[in-house]
Amino acid sequence: MANLKDIKTRIGSVKKTKQITSAMKLVAAAKLRGATERATAAQPYQVKLKGVLANVAGKAGEGVDLPLLAQHDEVKRVLLVILTSDRGLCGGFNNNLMRRVLGWIEERKGAGIEVSVRVFGRKGRDFCRTRGIAVDDAVIEYGKTAKMELVRPLSDHLVAGFTDGTYDEVWLGYNTFVNAASQKPGFSKVLPLAVETSDEDSGDAGMTDYLFEPGPQELLAQLLPLYLRTLLLQAFLETEAGEFGARMLAMDSATRNASELIDRLTLEYNRARQAAITTEITEIVSGAEAL
Repeated sequence: MANLKDIKTRIGSVKKTKQITSAMKLVAAAKLRGATERATAAQPYQVKLKGVLANVAGKAGEGVDLPLLAQHDEVKRVLLVILTSDRGLCGGFNNNLMRRVLGWIEERKGAGIEVSVRVFGRKGRDFCRTRGIAVDDAVIEYGKTAKMELVRPLSDHLVAGFTDGTYDEVWLGYNTFVNAASQKPGFSKVLPLAVETSDEDSGDAGMTDYLFEPGPQELLAQLLPLYLRTLLLQAFLETEAGEFGARMLAMDSATRNASELIDRLTLEYNRARQAAITTEITEIVSGAEAL
């Protein structure tokens, strides 16, 4: 049976670990509320902008010729932008995504497509290094940077790379935020942009005949980069919210596991102590009888 002192030391160590995981859970929960509010608040703007684009594209007709909408005849080069976290202790939040990324890249390489990778987050960068995935650029420690300060240069780079033919397609790989308990890893093609055309705005019945100044095509040329930025911003916000949600659940699970381990160790300690006391009593009684 284990030494009483060793068991007591281990109980103290687990209690300290429990205090840390419990504190981390509370911090993640507090940050999750703010991140969820930001991600939710950005969605109506994106949806409305998408509706405006659909209406303008419908008025512009099928003759629209804009670089960001152009489907390349053959897809030979693809850029994948991966959004992960800088810190760990958030369950399978990063690994689940990166395992899917690995399969996604292998699938395209198997089809003869050249894949370039840009990574946001230390965990994604480290995964790519260990798996031998070449990374064109990696941005780490970006959590405290304002999201639009990340989105603007990234959007400009994507637009420039797509319009000059460096990339035939641009994809995002990130965790879609469903709720605090669920983050869904997946991929979204952001370039070329796909805009549904519409001649009607169901929310404004009887008010669909608009006059455009400048013309619809000129408006689309201005709105499409803005729409791209909203897609990127939403991905960053959902990644942030998903990270805090995953960390909160992971720390909650770790705290509960620590409590269970403390209970088991305490029971083991009591049994060992009882056995030691019994042994001492037995020795005392045996010694008394010998006298």
